[in-house]
Amino acid sequence: MSIEQRLIDLGLELPQPMNTDTLPFDLIRADGNRLYLSGHVPTDLTGKVSQPFGKVGADVSEDEAYRIAARIALGLCASIKAHIGDLDRVDKWLRIFGMVNAAPGFTNIPAVINGCSDTVLAVFGKDVGAHARSAVGMAELPFSVPVEIEAEVRIRS
Repeated sequence: MSIEQRLIDLGLELPQPMNTDTLPFDLIRADGNRLYLSGHVPTDLTGKVSQPFGKVGADVSEDEAYRIAARIALGLCASIKAHIGDLDRVDKWLRIFGMVNAAPGFTNIPAVINGCSDTVLAVFGKDVGAHARSAVGMAELPFSVPVEIEAEVRIRS
């Protein structure tokens, strides 16, 4: 089954990739068959940075942050698709690095980033979607977003 069909079966829709026209870096940098994905933040379906904003554990609940991390996984997929044209070319998810804008005392950071990991595994399956991962708490994140995630994938030619 194609990744596009799996997305449909799961009832998931990819957003437009984030608009980075004014940023001094690329969302994806390719080196051979590896794609390095810059930090992605929560967006709506048009690719614009979306609410809620604030710290997880104060302004944003853990469950809400989990769902935000899942949405970011779809944003990562949208960027990959825009760069290579076909998500079926993803050979392996290698690494996910999740950052949580954590309120003082909020320590359940891995549970938040599970939203991204669970979505990648649901869409790509264990053989392709399994990945190494880090999940860290931050004092602040850009635009006061609750979660930011970067990744690395290997693609087929």
